[in-house]
Amino acid sequence: MGLVVQKYGGSSVADAEGIKRVAKRIVEAKKNGHQVVVVVSAMGDTTDELIDLAEQVSPIPSGREFDMLLTAGERISMALLAMAIKNLGHEAQSFTGSQAGVITDSVHNKARIIDVTPGRIRESIDAGNIAIVAGFQGVSQDKKDITTLGRGGSDTTAVALAAALDAEVCEIYTDVDGVFTADPRVVKKARKIDWISFEDMLELASSGSKVLLHRCVEYARRYNIPIHVRSSFSGLKGTWVSNEPQGDQPMEQAIISGVAHDTSEAKITVVGVPDKPGEAAAIFRTISDAELNIDMVVQNVSAASTGLTDISFTLPKTDGHKAMSALSKAQPVIGFDSLRYDDQIAKISLVGAGMRTNPGVTATFFEALSNAGVNIELISTSEIRISVVTRADDVKEAVRAVHTAFGLDSDSVEAVVYGGTGR
Repeated sequence: MGLVVQKYGGSSVADAEGIKRVAKRIVEAKKNGHQVVVVVSAMGDTTDELIDLAEQVSPIPSGREFDMLLTAGERISMALLAMAIKNLGHEAQSFTGSQAGVITDSVHNKARIIDVTPGRIRESIDAGNIAIVAGFQGVSQDKKDITTLGRGGSDTTAVALAAALDAEVCEIYTDVDGVFTADPRVVKKARKIDWISFEDMLELASSGSKVLLHRCVEYARRYNIPIHVRSSFSGLKGTWVSNEPQGDQPMEQAIISGVAHDTSEAKITVVGVPDKPGEAAAIFRTISDAELNIDMVVQNVSAASTGLTDISFTLPKTDGHKAMSALSKAQPVIGFDSLRYDDQIAKISLVGAGMRTNPGVTATFFEALSNAGVNIELISTSEIRISVVTRADDVKEAVRAVHTAFGLDSDSVEAVVYGGTGR
């Protein structure tokens, strides 16, 4: 039996009973002969409560102190979990991200992992202990400040530790039974996927699927770490995410893996851009200099009479006002007419490696949206994904229509969200 890294989300350790239940599952893995390293998130809504508290004290807290505050949530849950495991007769030691050797860059609130040096973790498990690591956090390489990894940081911590420790598998425990063909809160008859490739999972994650975050899957693919997504509330088999199927799973992948949606983005339209070389570059250099990421981009056909065009792009709502401010300051240099901001949009994505070799997928997708009366504002495609932007009010109906059109509906209700969040 090899080494297993397990990660438990906030809903799994939301209260004392949840922590005790998780402790029993961890001890069971230890009894089965595994060396066990556990990454844990903050309890329930602790992180959100700490954010609210910080905003009451200071409208613009410093990044360093904000990170110091937020990491307290994981330290609480890791210590309580270690206590619960000891009560079951097994030795456990808890470690902060910095003690576990998670080294990051110095960008507060959304740091990236540079390296993992898990010497203390290795010593602990070699001595027979279960190691409990606080997720979502690390220490900056240059200033030695505490940093946080941003949304989905605990998943990324778990995969990074699994890679550094050469683990057999990284088990991500959530409040759903695996990865489903759509959000189970929206599509009650969504089907659980037994196995999905890193490639398809990356597209689903970047398109809004909340079970796994993009950075986590990207890290796992880079180091070829199989991920097993399971529920901490049931004993059912979950979803394997890997390069190749695990065990007796079929080799042939479904044409369509799933339908994802995202309501966390906004759309900015730059109106009246001179249609000449360098204008688009100037717009997106401005966005880049503001350290903002964008998603979909569409440029309209230039009007012959004016020689002007419009450029629209999407980005996270949380970055919307920063982008508008940066572009407004650059308006005299770039020379566009005006800006439009719209945060009442939703992105719907159809994902599947099988669309490369199966004609008709695009037609079926757009027919389903048309039959549901859903209007399309933007379109973006790749070899294995089609994404559209619609009105936010239409997103649930659109997802259900597309899910049914591609035969993804289960005969029964399989999708259960035990903890209420789908993460």
